[in-house]
Amino acid sequence: MIRKGFSQVGIFLLTSISLLPLFILYRAADVFYLLVYHVFGYRRKVVRENLIRSFPEKSPAEINDIEKKYFRFLASLVVEIVKMKSISKKELNKRVKFKNVDLVEAYLQNQESVLFCSAHYGNYEWVCMGIGLAFSGEHYPIYKPLSNSLFDSWFFKMRSKFGNRMVAMRQTLRAIQANKNRANLFTFGSDQAPSKEESNYWTTFLNQETSIQLGIEKIARKTNRPVFYLKINYKKRGYYEVDCVPICLDPSKTEEFEITELQTRFLEEMISEEPAYWLWSHRRWKHKRPATKAIGATDRCENPGELTETVL
Repeated sequence: MIRKGFSQVGIFLLTSISLLPLFILYRAADVFYLLVYHVFGYRRKVVRENLIRSFPEKSPAEINDIEKKYFRFLASLVVEIVKMKSISKKELNKRVKFKNVDLVEAYLQNQESVLFCSAHYGNYEWVCMGIGLAFSGEHYPIYKPLSNSLFDSWFFKMRSKFGNRMVAMRQTLRAIQANKNRANLFTFGSDQAPSKEESNYWTTFLNQETSIQLGIEKIARKTNRPVFYLKINYKKRGYYEVDCVPICLDPSKTEEFEITELQTRFLEEMISEEPAYWLWSHRRWKHKRPATKAIGATDRCENPGELTETVL
């Protein structure tokens, strides 16, 4: 009961804060940055280690600059996510612009479905909300439910208020099969670290041995749905441009792991261009490759619905 009470108070406070205009929230973000980075040092060690291992060619000064830029962005991202509760369609459309919409719409208008690759880059939450407004087809983002049921419900309603039809990651295959006769969009977060038990495929990503989710490739090859990567460009504080880049238009003609490698290299290039806007405080490399598992090797998993892709 005590935990539930604290959760209810937290939700009330977040909902109230979301009503503030963004220019005030960004002033709060500036203070938040000072506290998180300079006072409490939130995950600074994790971020620093991730950056050093990912960019061994960069000098200590360059790493330090990226680190500070990242934490400033993270502070802004936090208030932008809170703002989702009250943001209007007009405001969101002004701040998140999509490019190459016509390439995707050509499939939807032809009653064909499309798969989107996303990542924890830029304001991935606003981008996911914006998809529901920018495209004609029904949008199904794949997400990982939160352990706190009250906050999970709050986030669920917030994420789905502009028409998005959230799908819990374990229900992915069921949702695809249930909607296979309607043109739609499914969005996968391809950079989430799989659990140790689900680390079935290993490759090199940002100079490190990395386990990669296989869900979107499994589904693409089974359904032959074209795959587009959402390239998120940070324009300035609170403004994003999203380029819908086709990375595989005919999955039926690909080799095993080809789509997985394509999406991994695309994300790697996107991060290398502007590294400060990826989620460096995430413990992406917490699992290590088993000594018996070679790079490029995999354990078989024939059911895509068993894989934990997420946009969170």
